[in-house]
Amino acid sequence: MRIDERKKVRNVFGENIVIMQSDNTVDMTKVVALNESALLVHDRLVGKDFTVADVARVLTDEYDVDEATALRDAEALVASMRKEHLIVD
Repeated sequence: MRIDERKKVRNVFGENIVIMQSDNTVDMTKVVALNESALLVHDRLVGKDFTVADVARVLTDEYDVDEATALRDAEALVASMRKEHLIVD
């Protein structure tokens, strides 16, 4: 899987957000805010192929967290990013 590089992270008034516009004629603009961990994963893995284990490694490298917790958090983060269409396969 990869971060969808067509969607750019912007910092607006201290919030890291991704603004996504729909492709249809109705304005369905959506804003997704990234927390500190999601932004870290995004920044470290953008432009690379990665797995959930790679996401967990980013978390254990940065935070004082055990591997099992990092893996569980990585699975949840990847699921959220997929739901928001920030990850492509």
